Amino acid sequence: MDPKSQRLRLNDGHFIPVLGFGTYAPEELWATFLRPELVRPALEKSLKNLQLDYVDLYIIHFPVALKPGEELLPTDENGKALFDTVDLCRTWEALEKCKDAGLTKSIGVSNFNHQQLERILNKPGLKYKPVCNQVECHPYLNQSKLLDFCKSKDIIPVAYSALGSQRVKGWVNLNHPVLLEDPVLHAIAKKHKQTSAVIALRYQLQRGVVVLAKSYNKKRIKENLQVFNFELPPEDMKTIDGLNQNLRYCDFSYAVGHPDYPF
Repeated sequence: MDPKSQRLRLNDGHFIPVLGFGTYAPEELWATFLRPELVRPALEKSLKNLQLDYVDLYIIHFPVALKPGEELLPTDENGKALFDTVDLCRTWEALEKCKDAGLTKSIGVSNFNHQQLERILNKPGLKYKPVCNQVECHPYLNQSKLLDFCKSKDIIPVAYSALGSQRVKGWVNLNHPVLLEDPVLHAIAKKHKQTSAVIALRYQLQRGVVVLAKSYNKKRIKENLQVFNFELPPEDMKTIDGLNQNLRYCDFSYAVGHPDYPF
């Protein structure tokens, strides 16, 4: 880690901030655009909408391909997802071409398990390794085995929903407990005179995980920046590890049954 700017070096030589607040420009390739011929047009459309010449990072959002079309979640008359048949290795080759064309500095993946990562890493003629794997990761889902695998392959783990999740109906299981109301996190936060959110963020940073902390509240953003002003001792890290329940807030149930469903 670069202590002056709080950033990590990616395996392609570029850098990523350890705490994402919006100054770094990533873009995701949605599941209906995984056919190789659709990859670059999708990125070019995003660049036009963003009024940018390139993005810092372009990632495959999810390893399950959906039928191309106008709908983000295409379904049949029974409401079941309409899948597409795509070789993720060919999709990855299309991302490599986007990087070579200067449309993105780095390329990576999201929601991949270790078998899917290995499929890319073992691809004949691989030009660029994924620089990151962005996954749901928080004290209730610490992803320790997947994180260890990513680090062993020089792939940076990136955590989304690091504070649990916004309670968005349709995308999140609203029956799950609220992470930031956990009494163990509260107790550790009180000890360090911080908020539970800052403790959850600091936990990830000390594990070598990049954190995406989305907030529109200026007060909370300012509070979250306190994450760089202290360190959790080993006993606190171990206690937070013990909160793991393999609990997922994000609902990808539409993809269950597909051979590439990663969970």
